[in-house]
Amino acid sequence: MPATLLRIHPENPPQNRIQQAVEVLRKGGVIIYPTDTVYGIGCDVTNAKAVERVCRIKGIHPEKANLSFICYDLSHISDYAHGITTATYKVIKKALPGPFTFLFEASANAPRFGGVKRKTVGIRVPDNQIIRQLVKELGNPIVSTSVRESEETLEEYVTDPDLIYEKYRLLVDLVIDGGFGGNTPSTIVDCINDEFEIVREGAGDIEPYL
Repeated sequence: MPATLLRIHPENPPQNRIQQAVEVLRKGGVIIYPTDTVYGIGCDVTNAKAVERVCRIKGIHPEKANLSFICYDLSHISDYAHGITTATYKVIKKALPGPFTFLFEASANAPRFGGVKRKTVGIRVPDNQIIRQLVKELGNPIVSTSVRESEETLEEYVTDPDLIYEKYRLLVDLVIDGGFGGNTPSTIVDCINDEFEIVREGAGDIEPYL
């Protein structure tokens, strides 16, 4: 059965449409959604079968997957990340919501993809009302990985929601059209040991927040 294409206003997302997307996630569905950078594909972080499905769609093994978590804010970050100092917290609090993925040591509570304990965890709080409201309503973070043109062309991303729908409509349960996406991913910053090391240059510049 083809996925549903759900158009949601990016600035003022209607609650009934957010709820519609959340119901898909609660039933173990996989969705595609806008962020403040590129479109993402993901599911409820607590649903192991849905996570495995995301990995299959991306052609990666769950135990080797570098999936990030999208959170509404930083209120539950200590549930998944360990060893965050006050100095580091102050920096990320200033930078978020924003186009960054911050890497930390994974806590004991971090979900195990493929039964393997994670060494690190990537935390995202995008500056996008659709995905943040969705995560807030769900009550759990969403596992996230980017929607690429193809897995061979690592720096090319699909930006048109209609094209995304055509490509993924038989693979996922819901595609949210929140307008055109960007073509530059988030900046990945390794925060372990209080060192803000750039792992991947992307849309965000961390320097003003240091």
